[in-house]
Amino acid sequence: MDFPKFKAATVQTAPVFLDVDKTIDKAIAFIKEAAQNGAQLIAFPEVFISGYPYWNWIMTPVQGSAWYEKLYRNSVTAEGDEMARIRKAAADYNIQVVIGMNERGDSFGEIYNTNLIIDNKGNLIGKHRKLVPTWAEKLTWTSGDGSSLKVYKTDIGPIGTLACGENTNTLARFTLLSQGELIHIANYISLPVAPPDYNMAEAIKIRAAAHSFEGKLFTIVSCSTISQEIMDAMKADVPNAEELLTRKNSAFSGFIGPNGAVIGEPLIDEEGIVYAEIDLAKCIQPKQMHDILGHYNRFDIFDLRVNVAPTKKITFIDNHEEFRNK
Repeated sequence: MDFPKFKAATVQTAPVFLDVDKTIDKAIAFIKEAAQNGAQLIAFPEVFISGYPYWNWIMTPVQGSAWYEKLYRNSVTAEGDEMARIRKAAADYNIQVVIGMNERGDSFGEIYNTNLIIDNKGNLIGKHRKLVPTWAEKLTWTSGDGSSLKVYKTDIGPIGTLACGENTNTLARFTLLSQGELIHIANYISLPVAPPDYNMAEAIKIRAAAHSFEGKLFTIVSCSTISQEIMDAMKADVPNAEELLTRKNSAFSGFIGPNGAVIGEPLIDEEGIVYAEIDLAKCIQPKQMHDILGHYNRFDIFDLRVNVAPTKKITFIDNHEEFRNK
């Protein structure tokens, strides 16, 4: 069995707020830079295409309604022309890409918080929809289902992903581990509006370390930042938006190894791109102590069942047709 070695990149930056084309331009520039620096995988923040609904946290639902429409108009489909540009860049630069997006659903009220997994040939090999929007996010996003809780095989190893708060969901994380996940992409947004005693950067690191240590794998964290552009956009409705959206230790991006320790120097609040050398063979030895998928578990006691069926919204039944077919 092969355990690849490769260089990975992770990005900490803000999108061009609610501007799909310009944000995709920015993503492609990072993809090019990472590939030219030898990276075979690049991770982008949660809903990087192209913006997070910060209005849910600092406005009333009535105030935020107009912003919801703006977000819907700037949401995209996984298979659409906009994301085709990202797929082409992945192929052009021979790099695996995991990127967050606001995915437009079938109705005019559905938006999903979705991560795309794109291989180095430009194929869309998977997408994960956030299972449960967190707290105020429920005003914007529709919940995903178990059909997207998957691990995807790539040339550099098996990749799984969860968005932001769902990295706290132990059962979701175990479901990925049970499918042989060795590379976990955890992407986030900067959240300065958390409770006063909540250190967002530290919370991100704790969640990543827990997953890596429990599963003996590599976690790659990509977090967005809040640009001056975003704060200025909110000021029309909330004059003190900049004060509300500015706080230290709101973003963490970096790499965690199978021992739960940070690899290299992470990014805290600052924009940029960082790299790490990943050796998947290092996932083997730690399992001698804690293999929660094998010898260090009791599946005669514990039984996790996961419904991976896509949500079915409607079933058409024609009783007359059924009668004629009998």
